[in-house]
Amino acid sequence: MARTRREFLKDAAMLAAGLGLGSAPVPRLALALEGLAAQRPGLVWLQGQSCSGCSVSLLNGERPGPAELLTRYFSVWFHPTLSAATGDEALAAVERAVNAGGYLLAVEGAVPLGMPRACTVGQEPLVDLVSRAAARARAVLAVGTCASFGGIPAAATNPTGAAPMGEILAKAGLSVPHLNVPGCPAHPHWIVGTAVLVLHKNDVTVDKEHRPTAFFGRPVHDQCPHFARYERQEFARTPGEDGCLFKLGCQGALTHADCPWRGWNGGTSWCVRGRAPCTGCARPGFARDPAYPFFRLNEGRTA
Repeated sequence: MARTRREFLKDAAMLAAGLGLGSAPVPRLALALEGLAAQRPGLVWLQGQSCSGCSVSLLNGERPGPAELLTRYFSVWFHPTLSAATGDEALAAVERAVNAGGYLLAVEGAVPLGMPRACTVGQEPLVDLVSRAAARARAVLAVGTCASFGGIPAAATNPTGAAPMGEILAKAGLSVPHLNVPGCPAHPHWIVGTAVLVLHKNDVTVDKEHRPTAFFGRPVHDQCPHFARYERQEFARTPGEDGCLFKLGCQGALTHADCPWRGWNGGTSWCVRGRAPCTGCARPGFARDPAYPFFRLNEGRTA
């Protein structure tokens, strides 16, 4: 269906507002959306060792929502949760997509390098399929912390040899553009914004961890509403107690993400606003670093 410039600008304004980018980039986003609508690039989404939480998060997206995004600006060639095809039809859809090439490849979940048969698509180990698919892709998005850094599947002792997409691409000798969109799960705005910008002239600034700086440029700690209490050392010592949550294991100082002002569930809340410590779900060491458990109790308490 043909769309007018006004409609592209409207969608771009909603997208910019949702991403927290202000009004300045609206014309550039409108141009990006117009280009996407004209081409409707293919989207191939593969899942490895994951809970499908990032797919669920994507479906909770707003401005534009998943229906608008996937019907106006992308052509979903395959998604294990959204695609109607199953069995042989699904495998054939994946094969047609890989043969065609030129798509955006999104990978959700870690890939079992040490135990390839632990995760297969049909009879093909996921590591082989992902390598084949990445070689024909315009860009690769590692969606969620499991795909970006290994996450929970890669926690010790990691019997399957779960590995992130960066390691898979390096092992296969591929230099395709690769971006990490971490989070457990990844925020829908992070997924949508990165997909739109990377497909428009690869217009994304990334940090050393291949994360878009628009979303992961600052530590959670620096943006936290309890920062002043941290400075005054006003710490909560037990769950539910008022004060900064650092002594209960908050990892905001180690985690780069914009959760404090973006919020989740339509901007309703986020972990610390709900009086739970930041568990660092967007940081590379999430679940893999035994020195940083999700919660610390009784630290600093006197007997």
